[in-house]
Amino acid sequence: MTITVLVAFLALAAGLAANRFLRPGLMGGDDAEGMGVRDLIGPLMTLTILILAFMLVTASSSNGRADDAARAEAHALDHLAEVADYAPPALRERLRGDAVCYARAVEHKEWPAMAGGKGSPAPSVWSRDFRASFKELGTDSPTFGMLVAADDQRSLGRQARMAESTPTIPGLIYWFMLVNLAVTVVGLALCLPRKGNRGPLAALVVVTVLLTATLLIIRDVDRPFGGVIVVEPVQMTEVRKESVRDFLADYPADRLPCDEQGLARPPGSGS
Repeated sequence: MTITVLVAFLALAAGLAANRFLRPGLMGGDDAEGMGVRDLIGPLMTLTILILAFMLVTASSSNGRADDAARAEAHALDHLAEVADYAPPALRERLRGDAVCYARAVEHKEWPAMAGGKGSPAPSVWSRDFRASFKELGTDSPTFGMLVAADDQRSLGRQARMAESTPTIPGLIYWFMLVNLAVTVVGLALCLPRKGNRGPLAALVVVTVLLTATLLIIRDVDRPFGGVIVVEPVQMTEVRKESVRDFLADYPADRLPCDEQGLARPPGSGS
């Protein structure tokens, strides 16, 4: 970073020195011609638009990856619950109950926490119980491999989802673009004619609004779980509803090991 800043300032100093000492000899006696503010603003405007476009693509990709991860996690959990039907009766109930509780914990505890870029320990309670059930099941069971594979996909989906809960664009870059936007708008305003400027002034307002809206959209989309354009737990909600329906078809509600929020019930408590 130090080298970059040093080179930039040396280039600026060399350019100003050349302008002062070399330009008069090159231009002759008439040195009135030169670049105006309008000529200098053009490259800055181009730079601003290019960086905004790059940031928008990056933020949109992060939002898409978050949605894909949430879908993959929900699909893996649904598959795990389906394979659990082929496990021995005692573990079948346990695995299906854990699947319900995991979905509830993700939907009601971890999803709100991700708005602040954090996770929740609630789903981990049930993912640990998944693994404990697999150990009891044993490697000789024909369902062992399918259950472990489904749980592995669930874990990968959760990790990917959590990774996308934090912004991919560093705050320093956002503030740099905010300053860049401000300088661009000020520079464009300097180029406006002082009289008869209603048309150009209206155009400047429109450009300012569009640039500002683009930066705000980037800021929002880069937080898939905490902005206005958010990734909702739609797939996990569907899996949760289906898992609850299937569980209640075979067992009473008080056999579920968690409450509606996905938190473990105290031993011996009912619904």
